[in-house]
Amino acid sequence: MAIITDEMRAVFEKIKVFSVGTAAEDGTPNVAPIASVKFTDGDEVWLGDNYMKKTLANVRANPRMAIYAWDPDSKKCFQVKGRVEVRTEGAEYEQMKAMLKAKNEAYPAKSLLILRVDEVYSCAPGPGAGDRLS
Repeated sequence: MAIITDEMRAVFEKIKVFSVGTAAEDGTPNVAPIASVKFTDGDEVWLGDNYMKKTLANVRANPRMAIYAWDPDSKKCFQVKGRVEVRTEGAEYEQMKAMLKAKNEAYPAKSLLILRVDEVYSCAPGPGAGDRLS
């Protein structure tokens, strides 16, 4: 399991909307902007599903995902990759549902996607671009 460091977490916490990449079973790529994202204390990332179509279909067929975060102030950039599980019940789903409803009661909070981070890469410009960090 990859380790999300405090430095990475500081960048992730500044981001309002994340670029989330998935691929269909046949390899067709999809990138979607997702705002309902929570980095847990461990190496998991929770994504709240209000209106996902392609992203949800992709992870059901091919449970892999990448999330990209760029901080223009510090010029730090990270990409996390891992496997995704979709939940529509249970304590973690209820916790995400409550978070979404607190933002806007109209949100449907259809499911919770849990990304278990396997790899973290640098994507900042320069000689370290693309280096695996953990």
